[in-house]
Amino acid sequence: MAYLFIDESGDLGFSKGSSKWFTFTIILTTNKRPLEKVIKKARTSLRKNHKRVNELHAYHADEVTRKRVLKGLSELDDLRVLSIILNKEKVYVDLQNQKNYLYNYVANILLDRLHTKDILAVNEHLDICFDRKDTKKNLRDNFVSYLQTSLGAKRTGNIDITLSASHQEKALQAVDFVSWAIFRKYERGDYEYYEIIKNKIVEENLLFP
Repeated sequence: MAYLFIDESGDLGFSKGSSKWFTFTIILTTNKRPLEKVIKKARTSLRKNHKRVNELHAYHADEVTRKRVLKGLSELDDLRVLSIILNKEKVYVDLQNQKNYLYNYVANILLDRLHTKDILAVNEHLDICFDRKDTKKNLRDNFVSYLQTSLGAKRTGNIDITLSASHQEKALQAVDFVSWAIFRKYERGDYEYYEIIKNKIVEENLLFP
């Protein structure tokens, strides 16, 4: 069985205050326990007044915690990262108001790489999990349906799709840190955190460069 944890960073808005980039990231592993242990270890290392937080988020975490999580993940043998980065400035105007289509289009390119690069066997059982809070309901429901149809046409193995809250699924917190590090590279030109995890990135695809 392969576990896929999905996260996104940035937004699909096109207003003045929107992000310049949108990243869609997948963490792939055959055993999610080591990911959970990295998050648990990072939480136990927090200062006493921060230990009551239900979950870790890269955006709100301090520098020490960010580096601790990313370093822990970078040292795991059974971990691969795939990410697609959308340059929103190059998105055609007619697509800017079709967020469902754009979201699925970005996801499809990345998911297709799982097959074209022979990262997964077609008969392998997939357990796919993403945060139910991060995506608007209409995008989320459309995406689940899209996943089932798109992947089902290419695979013979079972596909389980789970919507979880990140405070309940620690592996979602792990992919949050990875996605944030990649997003920060493009949005802020900050490579510091990206450099920690880049050894695990097997696919980094820039869309509309």
